Amino acid sequence: MKRVLITIAFLFSSVFLLLPLINVFAQALVKGLSVYWSSLTDPDTLSAVRLTLVVAAISVPLNVIFGVAAAWAIAKFEFRGKAILITLIDLPFAVSPVVSGLMFVLLFGLQGYFGKWLDAHDIKIIFAVPGIVLATIFVTFPFVARELIPVMQATGMEQEQAALTLGANGWETFWHVTLPSVKWGLFYGIILCNARAMGEFGAVWVVSGRITGHTATMPLRVEQLYTEYNSTAAFAVASLLALLALLTLGLKSLLEYRTAREYQRAQQANGNKLGR
Repeated sequence: MKRVLITIAFLFSSVFLLLPLINVFAQALVKGLSVYWSSLTDPDTLSAVRLTLVVAAISVPLNVIFGVAAAWAIAKFEFRGKAILITLIDLPFAVSPVVSGLMFVLLFGLQGYFGKWLDAHDIKIIFAVPGIVLATIFVTFPFVARELIPVMQATGMEQEQAALTLGANGWETFWHVTLPSVKWGLFYGIILCNARAMGEFGAVWVVSGRITGHTATMPLRVEQLYTEYNSTAAFAVASLLALLALLTLGLKSLLEYRTAREYQRAQQANGNKLGR
């Protein structure tokens, strides 16, 4: 039975995951390395790469700050509205990215709730970089918080209470006790958040306007090239996204390995103490 289940899992993974991934690289390189390289160094493609990295560089740190604060509050304290906060954190998982992008258009678009005020002050959000950043923050902000909440709940309050008893203030306790105890969960959340930020399509498609060379991110650039029947260049950019995804998986596997090793060491240390 075990072999049958393992075989089914490997066949499913090969057909629906591995083969499409191999096909992306095969289609990207079908005309040779020179065409592949020229597709990646196209000015509009380089602009899409830069914009994707800029959006990730802005949205990920902001989500880290929010995620750590929200997880710390939820895991360590009891307060009114805690259930509401947890529900709000899960909201982007329940709402379609296209719908979330539409919400920003209804708020900040020219005909939106704040549209006339923004236009009067010459502030552009929709069809500009700020709108892309806002949409990306919305769809990615659960990742850090959702990774940290169970980790912080599992660590308990004993270490923090001991630090406070010894005279440490709240910030000292956070920096020297709480944060080191959840560092691997934090890194894991950052990796997932960054991967989603660079690969987001639906919400960004709605708010960006898809202006080539200005508001087109890498996923949008893939769509533009494919609809222009430039499939080789589209697969070349898609292969770059695939490489970033593989790098993310590698970092994720490394963190899981390090976490498991630290857990085993902690278990062995506890066993040695009990043995004494």
